[in-house]
Parts: sequence; structure tokens; C-alpha cells
Amino acid sequence: MTSDPPLQVYEPELIPRRGEVIAWACVLLVALGMLVMLLSGQALSWLVVLLAAALLFSALLISLGNWSDRNTILRVDGDGIELKNGLRQVRLGWNEIHEVRVTPSPWGNKVEVYGEKSHFAFRTLAEVKVRGELKGRFGFVQGEEILRQIVLNSNLEIKDEPGAGYYYVRK
Repeated sequence: MTSDPPLQVYEPELIPRRGEVIAWACVLLVALGMLVMLLSGQALSWLVVLLAAALLFSALLISLGNWSDRNTILRVDGDGIELKNGLRQVRLGWNEIHEVRVTPSPWGNKVEVYGEKSHFAFRTLAEVKVRGELKGRFGFVQGEEILRQIVLNSNLEIKDEPGAGYYYVRK
């Protein structure tokens, strides 16, 4: 009698929130500048309004990305793999996974897992360095191990894709 492997839960490394704070500070500074211009009777240029809108949109996207990262959980068990990130939930059984694409990049490999009707992606560990100094880490520390488990449990074999990474497909 074989027993199912235990449930393993993985969470990604979280990037520092400094970029989010800077983005919202820029929104606040431009909004204050617009308020001062309006109170002093000056007309607002459409460029200032466009700048404020672009900064607000950027800050919202950065906050959404950070929120999603902080709510991301990847679960691996004997039946398959599940990714939850606050915005979506995808569960694929091992026999449902028909392809896994791995795209190398300077900031961790991007791993895309495809089933018949759904898919998800995650990144292996990436380290951001500036002049040799580590500024942040993101992605899954155990990303290579997660990839290995997916390939083995789904009975996939590797195929090369010249210049664009590699992928695994069902044997």
C-alpha cells in the first residue's frame, strides 16, 4: 500500500513595499500640487491631470500586485497542485497537466503550468541586486523543487525550444 505524499504549502518571497510607498507618495504630491494650483486660481494643464491619472493608475496596479503576492499560496498534494492568489484559484490534478513551459529570465524562471481548461504561472526565486548589493528577493524559494514535483507527478518529458527556454509535455 502506498501513501499519498503529505500536503506541502508554499508561499512566495515578498518584495519590499518601498516601491508602493513611493508611488503613493508621488500621487499625494501631485494631488497636493493640483490643490494648491486650484486654490490659487491657476488653471490646471491637461498634462498635470494626465500625470496625476497615470501616477494613480500605477500606484493602484502596484498595490494590487503586492496584495496578490501577499495572498498567494501554492499547495501540492498527492492528487495535484493548486494556486490561490486572492484573485483566482486554479486546481489541476496531476493527470490534467499536459504542458509546463519554463522561460528563463534574469529575475527567476517563469514556470507556466497548462491544463486542458485552465493554467497558472509562478516564478522561481529571483534576487534583485544593485551594484552587487541584494535589494530584494521575490518568487518561490522552492520554485525548482515545485517544478520537479510537477514534472515527475504529471509524467512529463522535456522538450527543447531553441532560444526561448524549454517545456515539458506528456510522454
